[in-house]
Amino acid sequence: MSRGASHLKNTSQLNKFLYYKLFCLFLLSKFFGISGFGLSQAANEVIRCWFSVTYDKRGRQVLCKLEEVKLHLCLLFPSMLGGRQVLSPHLRKSGSRHVVSDLDASEMENGVEEVLLHSLEVNSLRAATPMNAAVIMPSPVLIWRFKLLMFLIWGFICCKFGWDSVMRMSADKRDLFLYEAFLYYNPLLLVALMVWLWGINLWFIAQAGVNYAKIFDLEQNHLTHKEIWRCATWMTIIVPTSMTAYLYLYSHGEVSYAASQPVILYAAVGMILIFPFDIFYFSSRYYFLRTLWRIVFPLQAISFSDFFVADILTSMAKVFSDLERSVCRMVHRQVATIAWLEADSVCGSHSVAIPLVLVLPYLFRLFQCLRQYKDTGEKTTLLNALKYSTAVPVIFLSALKYHVFPDRWTNFYRPLWLLSSVVNSLYSFYWDLSRDWDLSGFTRIFKFTKPHICSHLLHGRLWVYFWVIGSNLVLRCTWTYKLSAHLRHNYLTVFAIAALEIFRRFQWIFFRIENEWNKMNSKSHVQLSAIEIPNEEEKLLDSSNRNV
Repeated sequence: MSRGASHLKNTSQLNKFLYYKLFCLFLLSKFFGISGFGLSQAANEVIRCWFSVTYDKRGRQVLCKLEEVKLHLCLLFPSMLGGRQVLSPHLRKSGSRHVVSDLDASEMENGVEEVLLHSLEVNSLRAATPMNAAVIMPSPVLIWRFKLLMFLIWGFICCKFGWDSVMRMSADKRDLFLYEAFLYYNPLLLVALMVWLWGINLWFIAQAGVNYAKIFDLEQNHLTHKEIWRCATWMTIIVPTSMTAYLYLYSHGEVSYAASQPVILYAAVGMILIFPFDIFYFSSRYYFLRTLWRIVFPLQAISFSDFFVADILTSMAKVFSDLERSVCRMVHRQVATIAWLEADSVCGSHSVAIPLVLVLPYLFRLFQCLRQYKDTGEKTTLLNALKYSTAVPVIFLSALKYHVFPDRWTNFYRPLWLLSSVVNSLYSFYWDLSRDWDLSGFTRIFKFTKPHICSHLLHGRLWVYFWVIGSNLVLRCTWTYKLSAHLRHNYLTVFAIAALEIFRRFQWIFFRIENEWNKMNSKSHVQLSAIEIPNEEEKLLDSSNRNV
């Protein structure tokens, strides 16, 4: 018998053996009730190999995909028993080059049997071992829904207890009590709002492919938007919970325990910020505290992160003012008392410390601009310093209402206050459009690297221009107007204006980072072109020397 006929006979016997194994596996799959996707795939490979037997020049059989048939057959048992695939040394990866083999049919038959027996042994051992922990984990969607449900239940409980506690009080004390409670907790609520919005900023910036870590000179382990949102979630849970406990304890006569609630909360926040151990995002806390130190004491060159954070602090001046009044009452043990009702007291609404704290963020930013002028000599930094100096008369003229006669305030100081407010608002609005933002590349920050509905709605849309410019002008004016003295006790109005200012700053961040990213890219292109030009000149000189 010729060599070719012998190989045909061995191949026929091998295919019969494979079909026999395939039929047995088919019966087993029916017995276990498993769908036959892998089974049909193996059958197709067997049929394809039946018509794919070829020979090389020496008459040796080339096994086209016969070893892949064995692979599919071996995968049938693990697919039914939940195990992994087991590869034989005779098997090759899909897509690799063809294998030239001199094995006869008996050796191939034994190889298939060894592979199948080995897969059965492995899967029997895996079935005896405990199930992997990753298999029993619930889906992320289920976890998210459960967290949302728990959050809604918690919100309902806080609202129910808070409302019942307020309704227990008499009508004449209710407004004063709410004003005091709101004074202690609204600064932290506004901070939580700023953290939420900052996480949204980072998400948009990351989707646009902007390397914000390079802009802010961050480390590799910097906080992502998900971690920022996690911090904001805890702040959103803890602050209202403490406020609800304060309302409940005070309304039920536990005044001393109620007074301890804001004290404990403020102490916990302070301890977490300055905690010197490597927990609670130590590197990020250190970066934030170092930036605050550089803002308060601008003794070094001003970086982008320094004046960026200082600009955000100017939008939170009201937060610092309320923090000062809250801490003052805690230090003087006026929490949950009526001592603060005296306007001329050390922690009252007529305190001189209020305008001093309000003006501090603007003074910090003013000193930064002067430091930049010393380092760079650019005159635009002086114009920027002038912008921040226009906020000083707005704050102090507003505070004069409590320290001058009413006629004097109405006839002289109030017109000056209105004029300074208009100058500050318009100057700041002009600086946003001409310096902080780049209108030529506006909304480029919303061009995501992957298709997204937010990018489709915001990138290159004309309404975004009108909305951002119009809202920035209106909110600039309202932010100045909130310094008016007669609005200071209307805590809901002041809280709404402060929240709107934080939202304005949230919009401002997008286009300020976009402008800085465009500047960094243009500088890098200029540097590359400056490097390429000398290289071209050197090539020309070399070519001229060779010609000579």
